[in-house]
Amino acid sequence: MKFLKVLLLFFVVQTQAQQGGMWIPSLLEGMNETEMKNLGMKMSASDIYDVNKSSLKDAVPHFNGGCTSEVISPKGLLLTNHHCGYSQIQAHSSVENDYLTNGFWAMKMEDELPNKDLDVTFIVKIEDVTKQILNGVEALTSEVEKQKKIQQNIADLNKSFPKESFQEIKIRTFFEGNQYMLFVTETFLDVRLVGAPPSSIGKFGSDTDNWVWPRHTGDFSLFRIYADKNNRPAAYSKDNVPYTPKHFLPVSLDGVAEDDFTLVFGYPGRTTEYLPAVAVEQIVNETNPAKIEIRDRALKVTDGFMRKDQAIKIQYASKYAGIANYYKKWIGETQGLKKSNAVQVKKDQEKAFQQKVVKAGKQAEYGNLLADFDKNYAEILPYTLSRDYFMEVVLRNTELLGLGFKLYQLEQVQSTRGDQAFTDRKNNLRDGLGDFYKNFNVQVDEKVFEQLIDLYLNKSPQQFIPSNLKNTNIAQLTASVYGTSKMTTYEGVKELLTGDTQTVLKNLNNDKGYQLVKTLADAFLKDVNPKFESINTELSALQRTYMKAQLELNKDSRIFPDANSTLRVTYGVVKGYEPRDAVVYTPVTYLDGVMEKYIPGDYEFDVSEKLIDLYNKKDYGPYAENGKIPVNFIGTNHTTGGNSGSPAIDAHGNLVGLNFDRVWEGTMSDIYYDPAICRNIMVDMRYVLFIIDKYAGAKHLVDEMKLVHPKKNKQSSKKQKVKKNKNKN
Repeated sequence: MKFLKVLLLFFVVQTQAQQGGMWIPSLLEGMNETEMKNLGMKMSASDIYDVNKSSLKDAVPHFNGGCTSEVISPKGLLLTNHHCGYSQIQAHSSVENDYLTNGFWAMKMEDELPNKDLDVTFIVKIEDVTKQILNGVEALTSEVEKQKKIQQNIADLNKSFPKESFQEIKIRTFFEGNQYMLFVTETFLDVRLVGAPPSSIGKFGSDTDNWVWPRHTGDFSLFRIYADKNNRPAAYSKDNVPYTPKHFLPVSLDGVAEDDFTLVFGYPGRTTEYLPAVAVEQIVNETNPAKIEIRDRALKVTDGFMRKDQAIKIQYASKYAGIANYYKKWIGETQGLKKSNAVQVKKDQEKAFQQKVVKAGKQAEYGNLLADFDKNYAEILPYTLSRDYFMEVVLRNTELLGLGFKLYQLEQVQSTRGDQAFTDRKNNLRDGLGDFYKNFNVQVDEKVFEQLIDLYLNKSPQQFIPSNLKNTNIAQLTASVYGTSKMTTYEGVKELLTGDTQTVLKNLNNDKGYQLVKTLADAFLKDVNPKFESINTELSALQRTYMKAQLELNKDSRIFPDANSTLRVTYGVVKGYEPRDAVVYTPVTYLDGVMEKYIPGDYEFDVSEKLIDLYNKKDYGPYAENGKIPVNFIGTNHTTGGNSGSPAIDAHGNLVGLNFDRVWEGTMSDIYYDPAICRNIMVDMRYVLFIIDKYAGAKHLVDEMKLVHPKKNKQSSKKQKVKKNKNKN
């Protein structure tokens, strides 16, 4: 009976451990640490984050401001996703040296390739500075004045907080402005490409498998951090040396099994977990469908060209992947929100919230919050939709219009700051457009424009469409713009930007492409954006008050701050799931699945002869498990964009995987996390090692790493303990 009670207690503790959440690593001691240990973690909170000694945080830098990476050797070897390093791989590629198709491996350090404007940033220290930032704010009544005071306090603290000359200070807001954290950082500017598998491995499954499980993608690439002779950040120089890290991650050869503890460390970009039901309803029914339709049309056009022309495929590979990524994410997000009944769940939570407000006697402070949300979201909807159409059509998916908007901004510089500022900006813009035109194809962009301008003029809120563009013949407009605009070529743009200020402005305003952009931008900036910003400011203030109320009325609950591209920890376990009736997914995939998906010659599912040969010979080296090579696995870690490249760390602090995606059914976790279906997808490190060693023949890179067997060592110590006990008896 006593044993049964202990067993039941153990079960309750286990099942109540946290699933979901993106936690600040400096604040893990206490309940978070207990929960992690209940899930199987053997480390302490100080092993994860410590200011005074090396810890896991010292091995996990922010990669180029958008992804995560991890240091995996004492020589600054850096691991991240293939898709995170994709633009660098593309930049070094040509038809003659196609590293996207064939892969790249530096067989000695001298062969490692420098990358323009690529950096990685380490967190040195995190400190709560809420009191300093909110000092004097409470007494102010105007939202504008409050924000002005906050910005002044931030500027003052930026100047006064102690740091080394090569370090930076970054202050970020949490809980919608109810908390502020200060980060001391070090940014390394010399980061060189070391290795990348071919896209047939690094992007296997490409857009068809994106956000999908089962997955079989070797989504990794290798870089190296270089520093000056004092091991400090420095711009690229041949005299720089490999960076010596404060900590690097050992790599486990033991892999994972279901229910194994996993910790994912990284820089999640943006979540909105605490939106009210009315906001989620708009996302599901209005804004996501509009953005999905725009990108669907753009992708179909670009895909048609890429499949026919290898040069265009190289030009547009990175851009296409970027557009497709969120297109498919929004589809899965919408489906997941519907499947999990997220809107109704939030309505139920809001009903309970109102009851807590009444019980606490806080009606005066919080009683009208939900009604104010409903009013403001109804008012902002047409402006939000119009803004989304402008962003998606003009700024993101039609390259000529995006360039035209940069020229439009140039004209605004002249009117607000004068001729000298105009000339400086003009010269910088003109000289920097070479890279843009290197990856620009006018035929592709013309067809994209024709599709998207049709949606913009006919489906966005009509009250904001300029009168001279209503009932426009789309084919004639397209022919006029792309047949006459000088923005279609680099030589043409340089011609537009040649001469004194008045000549340049005259040239621009006589250009058909620029005229269209100016008409659209004038209407957007006059009729849409000011009202959007005004209502959105009110919504931000409401959201801040709503979060204040949540923290105040739920003091015994676990509430984590939304992601904001700062360093976070999320923990969970390796776990399969059931996405639909009678469909059960196990948590690990193998190389066998790659061969099952193999379609010769298909750009998404082709497999190289060398990989096929290794598979047929079962030439797996020490990286196999029961005669099979694991490829990917899934877990319950709560991740989002920015966690790409994040290390998946085992219970002992070793690297077991590389985070790169989420399952389609769970992409709504940015808005609503459901532990039943939300899963993150990771590359098994044994597949990474197998590709580096056996496929690429770059074992010198594996030799740099520290390979460990935590499970086997544990089993060995258990056997020794049993043997010692037997000897005692």
